[in-house]
Amino acid sequence: MKTILRYMKPYRWKIAWGVSVKFLGSMGELLIPFLLEYMVDEIVPTESMKKVLFFGCFMVFCAILVRQFNIYANQWASKIARDCTNDLRRDLFSVTTRLTGAQFDSVTLPSLISRMTADSYNVQNFIGMIQRMGIRAPILLTGGVIMAMLLDIKLSMVLLLMVPLMAGVVLFVSRHGVPLYNTVQENVDRLTRILRENITGIRVVKALSREKYEKDRYDRVNNDLARSDFKAGATMALPNPLMNLFLNVGLVFVILYGAHRVNDGGIKAGVIITFLVYFNLILGAVLGINRIFIMYTKAGASANRIGSVLDLAKVRPEVLTDLPAEDPEPFIRFEHVSFSYPHLMETAESNDREYAVSDITFSVNRGESLGIIGSTGCGKTTLVNLLMRFYDVTEGRILVDGRDVRSYDPIELRRRIGVVFQNDTVFADTIRENVTFGRDISDQAVRDSLEDANILAFVDSREEGLSYKAAKAGANLSGGEKQRLVIARALAGNPEILILDDASSALDYKTDAALRKAIREHHGDVTGITIAQRISSVRNMTHILVMEAGEIVGYGTHEELMESCEIYRDIYQSQMGGEENASA
Repeated sequence: MKTILRYMKPYRWKIAWGVSVKFLGSMGELLIPFLLEYMVDEIVPTESMKKVLFFGCFMVFCAILVRQFNIYANQWASKIARDCTNDLRRDLFSVTTRLTGAQFDSVTLPSLISRMTADSYNVQNFIGMIQRMGIRAPILLTGGVIMAMLLDIKLSMVLLLMVPLMAGVVLFVSRHGVPLYNTVQENVDRLTRILRENITGIRVVKALSREKYEKDRYDRVNNDLARSDFKAGATMALPNPLMNLFLNVGLVFVILYGAHRVNDGGIKAGVIITFLVYFNLILGAVLGINRIFIMYTKAGASANRIGSVLDLAKVRPEVLTDLPAEDPEPFIRFEHVSFSYPHLMETAESNDREYAVSDITFSVNRGESLGIIGSTGCGKTTLVNLLMRFYDVTEGRILVDGRDVRSYDPIELRRRIGVVFQNDTVFADTIRENVTFGRDISDQAVRDSLEDANILAFVDSREEGLSYKAAKAGANLSGGEKQRLVIARALAGNPEILILDDASSALDYKTDAALRKAIREHHGDVTGITIAQRISSVRNMTHILVMEAGEIVGYGTHEELMESCEIYRDIYQSQMGGEENASA
């Protein structure tokens, strides 16, 4: 619960004000039954209508005042809960955007979504409830018991006998509730992942006629969630009926014993009436405390999950300040770089580690271009992830401009890089905002980058121009238009290093060639790294790196690789052989 307390702390004075109002309202609730007893036993026997009306009106006034105090305090509590949770969601989102690749992999996307939605909602409910019921219920419980004892100590003893039984139920349930709700939230994560996969991949599901298969998969996860939720709900539902049972049994004994004492003249009728009112207040307070424990259990599990992500912000990529700068040429250097993803490192023996890339060494001078080609899963994108420091190398080092990338602040390093990833994102916003992406870039620079990406004609054909709005995920754009738009976004920042990770897969050969020509002519000083499946996209690069199973199997120019690398020749023949034979 440290996470919740941390976000409530800035609002402590506002909370204190709301608690004070709630305290006054709760004390007023305790006063009204006392007035009732005084009216029944002292005023009514006088048979004075004026006194009866006066005290009746005074009780109505007190009831209205108490109601207004409680309404104001509840509204105030809701505002504070909203603001606290707003701060928490903001920080959680901020931390999420700064997670390293390893941290993101450890949490997973579906889990992050459920923590920002369902978990934060549980926390908000608890913050609001603890300010309302957390003050009112203990006051009514304690105050009700005290007032009942002041009315008649013997009747109160019947009530107090029920307290240990009720306390035992609450402790048992609160102890077992957190693990159960942790399981529920884990199943929510799984369900979120299934939903996300099916919604984003619905066309694939339909194209392969796998609707029944996906429905069955969803049903299995949904049933697991239903079972865990039922188990948690059933456990947390125990206190209400048990407490009702204990209190009602106590109430029966109070009525029987009270009636006996009234008949004997030991107490007045007003006392027994008022005692029953206090008894009901105590019953409501106990049930309210039970609700608090239930919500505390949910919120505790949710707060722990949120806190575990927020704590990741404390584990930032280390910036190594003791690494000396070296010769800035070549501009980019990989020196005996090996890397294993964290989940592979955890499951493998240290001397039998499974590497994604192994012993990678190459260099690129400023203004040169590097093409990386190889089969799917051979480690091409992993090299980009390491260069941008989404992950840190397991062995070896990577230098940019003479400095180890680990000596850069990640933000400083990435500002020098423009990148287009596989299946990059087009946001539901204008063309201008998709290209500038919050950066201080003029409209002319936006137009220049759109022209270099060979998409300016498309933008100008729209009446809105740069204000033309892309739909969610670029649904109103073709695959090629989306790729050219995100390439324009990368070019607009005038990067020193331009990375295109399979960024032309949706472009025809003519458009691809025109794009690369524009980059050479207008961004000649940029150091380019292109990951591609097509030989035509890399054959004119300064250097070409051929990868297979995480290792370099060829490095050189197109002509050199045609002479020395069999894998490269095979790729070339499979892609270009038919065209050359046709032209011959």
